[in-house]
Amino acid sequence: MENYFDIVIVGAGAVGCAIARELSKYKLQIAVLEKESDVAAGTSGRNSAVVHAGFNNKVGSLMAKLCVEGNLGFEKVCRELDIPYKKTGKLVVAFDEGDIKGIERLMDAGKKNGTPGLSYISGEEVKRLEPHVGGIGAMLSSNTAITNPFIYTVALAENACANGVKFYFNTEVRGITKRENRFRIRAGGRYYHSRYVINAAGLYSDKVSSLAGDKSYKIYPCRGQYYILDKRTSKYLSMPVYPVPRPGIGGLGVHLTPTIEGNILIGPSAEYIKTKCDYGVTKDVMNQLFKEAKELLPPISIRDTIRNYSGIRSKLVGPKVGGFGDFVIEESIIVPGLIQLIGIESPGLTSSIPISGMVRDIIGSKEDLIPKPEFISERRGIVEFRQLDAAEKDRLVRECPEYGEIVCRCEHITKKEIMDAIENPLGVKTLAGIKYRARAMMGRCQGGYCLTRIVEILTREYGVPVEEIMLRGNESKLFTGRVK
Repeated sequence: MENYFDIVIVGAGAVGCAIARELSKYKLQIAVLEKESDVAAGTSGRNSAVVHAGFNNKVGSLMAKLCVEGNLGFEKVCRELDIPYKKTGKLVVAFDEGDIKGIERLMDAGKKNGTPGLSYISGEEVKRLEPHVGGIGAMLSSNTAITNPFIYTVALAENACANGVKFYFNTEVRGITKRENRFRIRAGGRYYHSRYVINAAGLYSDKVSSLAGDKSYKIYPCRGQYYILDKRTSKYLSMPVYPVPRPGIGGLGVHLTPTIEGNILIGPSAEYIKTKCDYGVTKDVMNQLFKEAKELLPPISIRDTIRNYSGIRSKLVGPKVGGFGDFVIEESIIVPGLIQLIGIESPGLTSSIPISGMVRDIIGSKEDLIPKPEFISERRGIVEFRQLDAAEKDRLVRECPEYGEIVCRCEHITKKEIMDAIENPLGVKTLAGIKYRARAMMGRCQGGYCLTRIVEILTREYGVPVEEIMLRGNESKLFTGRVK
């Protein structure tokens, strides 16, 4: 089967979905091709969930410009699309006089980047804001916020879908050719045709570029490992706390970040690795992570950890150079019509909306973009039953008894929320897809109680045997057969 579109976007991460939503405002036929089974399956769903303010990016860089713009506009998008968002502020803590000079450099860079809300505070003021954090002083960034990166990406994709964008999952791009100003893309056993290809493939953006005929780029995967702490530690921290970054490392240093749901994240580390799909964690790095985190927040204990994971940055600079490169957002000069987004690492999540605006302007410089009057700007997410007061809970249970059945005891997730996650507009059927939408399996027991109950719901709803239930994609079977 052959499919014809005006634009094909490769990659359904935060940036690809933001572009899909932005371009869905116009009369265009758009498809998103994603090799994984869901949105945000790569870097977009594996990060610190921080909405950065832009003071740590190189002065004059595109990265700095888009981060500041993205931070200032982030809350508006979250309101439109019903995405969790909390402006917490952030501390960059100094532990010695060398760190104080580092803070001065950060504040100077922030001023030049146009970052609002930066101030220096004393050690006493640090103690007043965060009583469990040490340090002799800190920079306070009042505009820093936290969000849920998976819900953010889901919301962008669902809104794009509601406005006519077609999403194709488990559809890895294997070949791209171009004839007479039209691309022919081989992916997932089909062919897709389009006048433009937008390369938002993140870690694999160099590969997609090369497939299309532009071999100018190389992405260096840089892994960051994390711990997740139990919600009982939330009393120790109200805002992200970072050490003063050291020059040359591939990240911002090990830091602590409260999540929007009440956990604390420790991490990430920064290690260049050879492969782009190694999401493992290692004992040495994890031990070092916790040691450094405890120096920042002494009350935490290793017994507070409930899970670990890793994410991978798509860096344009290799280990011999270190630090950060800059975003590449432009039409390829070698392959006209190929819009390149290369090296979109942190703060890519924060910058995703202004990035989508840049891509729109590139397309708009070549095409007459006709606004779509029927564009739907808003989207509503799944009702979070646990957040409601007793009267509202009673009303919902009377209207829908599925709200009265708790499936995930740790997070108090009801059967109705599980059903809403299953019936999402993008059609995801995996356990991970349900987990990230409804928050089931994310509590203290990590699915020990609710996983089998969700599997039962899936097998009943879709009429499939348990052996066909997947954790993430087609290669992630959990069950091989029944024993009784």
